[in-house]
Amino acid sequence: MRKPIYLDDHATTPADPRVIEAMLPFFGEKFGNAASRSHSFGWEAEKAVELARKRVAALAGVTPREVVFTSGATESNNLAIKGAMEAYRANGSHIVTMATEHKAVLDPVKHLERSGVRATVLPPQADGLLDLDRLRDAIQPETVLVSVMAANNEIGVVQPVEEIAAICRERGVLFHCDAAQALGKIPMPADAADLISLSAHKMYGPKGVGALIVRRRSPRIQLAAQMDGGGHEFGMRSGTLNVPAIVGFGEACAICSESMESEGGRVAALRHRLKAKLEAGLDGVFVNGSMEHRLPGNLNVSFAGVDSDALLMNLRDLALSSGSACTSATVEPSHVLKALGADDARIRSAVRFGLGRFHTEEEIDYAAARVTEAVRKLRASHNTAL
Repeated sequence: MRKPIYLDDHATTPADPRVIEAMLPFFGEKFGNAASRSHSFGWEAEKAVELARKRVAALAGVTPREVVFTSGATESNNLAIKGAMEAYRANGSHIVTMATEHKAVLDPVKHLERSGVRATVLPPQADGLLDLDRLRDAIQPETVLVSVMAANNEIGVVQPVEEIAAICRERGVLFHCDAAQALGKIPMPADAADLISLSAHKMYGPKGVGALIVRRRSPRIQLAAQMDGGGHEFGMRSGTLNVPAIVGFGEACAICSESMESEGGRVAALRHRLKAKLEAGLDGVFVNGSMEHRLPGNLNVSFAGVDSDALLMNLRDLALSSGSACTSATVEPSHVLKALGADDARIRSAVRFGLGRFHTEEEIDYAAARVTEAVRKLRASHNTAL
């Protein structure tokens, strides 16, 4: 058992060795530009990109021509939100989203607000789920877009994507879904959304590559490109394609297509094992968010009377997170837990465990024992100080 033990799979996942193997030739002898159409080096690169496009499409339940490669979910979210609001400006200037969205959604929405777009940011229910009746009430005649993530990066809560999509279709508005945490871990309904953001490094692929699914419905979804210069990716995202990373993304999707169901069950069992051991060894353990509607590998818990930063300092042999990795450079409390209505003490004591493909029972048992030991130590020192 190697230490430190990495338990932060929502921040990023280790690249699967099979993914690395698939990528390596495209850093060397297969170095062609996929846009070079006049020689075999370019043809070989283009063929590899199109195979990857088919693999991403198969896992997402869409057609290959609906896959637009990007640098990751943050770019995909920006392209979807800004691109849709610009393309459909004549239809209105109102967007609906949730307070628990990733900053890669909330910040583009704030950017649009500064240019005159109106935004309704819905609070979650106490368990993290969206209130569908509040969503219906929030959609107005001038609403263009609803943006709700499939699964939350902090608390792992899985939203009722199909029901949200049905409401949006019924009301004639576009539905964007950030599925970065969901793809490869839970099934994505084929007609879930009009725009779907994906990321490779959350599912054992490389960093720096993702995709935006742009559904070719009737009429086809329109987007205003946010990056111009050559008309790559069906005119929606210009720039030379990152062929090695795209190949890795495709390989990661192919692996998940084969193993997602069995892997999800195994990872969920590890999560239940961890939760049971923590609750058996400690009192004052509170789960944040719904346990029923949750990613298999997510456990976000608060330990009463313990500061999570102090706890992590005592757990140098474990890699954990006290909040979203993308905002961990700030000292602000988790906006997700605040939106759930958690008080400051519960937010300050929250720890996120992210489990996945490569974790073992031995590692889970060790982590549970170490966390239990550290929480008891911090509580005892706190009581002594009092």
